[in-house]
Amino acid sequence: MLSPVTTGICAAGGCAVAAGLAAAGWAYASRHPASRLFGDALTAPRRPGEIAFTFDDGPNPAWTPHLLDALAAHNVHATFFLIGRFAQAEPGLVRRIAAAGHLVGNHSWSHPDLSRTAARDIREELRRTRDALEQITGAPVRFFRPPYGARRPAVLRIARELGLEPVLWNAMTNDWSEPSAERIVQTLSRRIGKLTEDGHAVNLVLHDGNHRDLGWNRQPSVTAAGRLLAQYARTHRLVRLDAWVEERK
Repeated sequence: MLSPVTTGICAAGGCAVAAGLAAAGWAYASRHPASRLFGDALTAPRRPGEIAFTFDDGPNPAWTPHLLDALAAHNVHATFFLIGRFAQAEPGLVRRIAAAGHLVGNHSWSHPDLSRTAARDIREELRRTRDALEQITGAPVRFFRPPYGARRPAVLRIARELGLEPVLWNAMTNDWSEPSAERIVQTLSRRIGKLTEDGHAVNLVLHDGNHRDLGWNRQPSVTAAGRLLAQYARTHRLVRLDAWVEERK
């Protein structure tokens, strides 16, 4: 059913314009990390000087171990949003992530666009991943990041029904396709600086895996992560996402 505004535009001969506006509105609401039109999600509090390093699309047997070494070198605990089918294939690596003190989160079973996925399949993607991660680590999984940030009200509702808190971000670059670690660092450093100046903490995303396959080359992302850790471990408080949930209670 068309809204009264859209109906009025169509009556004036502007249906194509109305359709374009509707599509743009849907894209913003369902994918932009700052949008709350479809519901709230954890991003970052107004706590300048804090950074949560988060990593998506692992575990990756080729590169996640290097990332874990870099985090350990700086005594930093991060948050890993893991793809369920990869976690099932690499349970030892998942246990290593958890044993090192990092937070393990749910990134769905197969990395679909959940904003276009049937509700029953959304539930299965999240439930299956949650159960696999909890069986591997022996600990509850509390956080969920939708692949691509793609969501609609049903995604957020189902996540919460499964005991998962939806998480987005406020600092990302195209590290999944950027071949230069230096450019990744430069882009994220600018965003960290701007968010800090504006009085916000930073929820930073990098990718240690790729949803297409295990073992994907993530050298630029992992190298950039190491440089960012070295840069900000001296000047900022680096936290896991659950620190922000506990502090807001």
